[in-house]
Amino acid sequence: MDRRIKIRHLQAFVEIARQKSLKRASEILNLTQPAISKTLKELEEVVEMPLMQRDRGGVRMTQAGEVFLQSATTALGALEQGLTGLTRMRDGGPAQIAIGALPSVAARVLPLASQKFGALLPDATLNFEEGPHGFLMDRLRQGSLDLVVGRMGPPPSMKGVSFVQLYSEKVAFVVHPDHPLGEGARLGDIVHWPVVYPAEGSAIRPLVDRLLMAGGIARVPNRIETVSGAFGRELARSNDVIWVISEGVVAADLQTKILRKLPFDTSLTAGPVGIMTRADEDLKMPVRHFRQAIRAAVEDLAL
Repeated sequence: MDRRIKIRHLQAFVEIARQKSLKRASEILNLTQPAISKTLKELEEVVEMPLMQRDRGGVRMTQAGEVFLQSATTALGALEQGLTGLTRMRDGGPAQIAIGALPSVAARVLPLASQKFGALLPDATLNFEEGPHGFLMDRLRQGSLDLVVGRMGPPPSMKGVSFVQLYSEKVAFVVHPDHPLGEGARLGDIVHWPVVYPAEGSAIRPLVDRLLMAGGIARVPNRIETVSGAFGRELARSNDVIWVISEGVVAADLQTKILRKLPFDTSLTAGPVGIMTRADEDLKMPVRHFRQAIRAAVEDLAL
């Protein structure tokens, strides 16, 4: 490794790539914009290739930048993980692992999985983080998360990530029990109602877009885009809206008949849900135990 490359170079490069903006990256790293621009320029001089292109719209990765980003992110993540491990060793604290989960898994699988994990390692501490797919993948590659559970994303988002499938899941269009749309509803009817729609960057967004295109629906005019389960649930329970969401998020609501599914064929949205870890990483013992607990929970739930 070229000794001219410092940690500050990697931190600046990764944060600029994440924020797609020199200004936002400089604010997060508590640097001036000229300082972070100079740091990026220094890194490009060392590697002798442009890593990013700057224009009025922000910054865009070059092909060389895309290649280097994966390694830079992994390097920073490994360093952070190592320092965290040393801190725990110094303090003599119990094992801690950080788990990321997409909303469908957080609602359906993780409560049971956490109980099973507690039986395996009662002194360990679990840190859960919920969020959209792209955000969690970044956190995983950085080393801030040890493992992510959720729906597999599109190929570009899975770079440097190992995926093991647990089960398959579809998207559901759900409403409150007294919603005017009934058993005779058709997919095209949704354009006449407010819709809570999956946000950009969510794992199910491209699948829902594809389903609507296949049904001849170019655009849903009246929609709110969000990945918030709490917001979508509250709005759907008390208003005549249609909530488009992974079945796992609303499994309990459907079982208790707080919400009901509209009779749409959503087989085009079926996709694998599984465990994601950094590729080629030797998982530490608590993470392996949690992976075992998730598999046991999925088996008990018969998913």
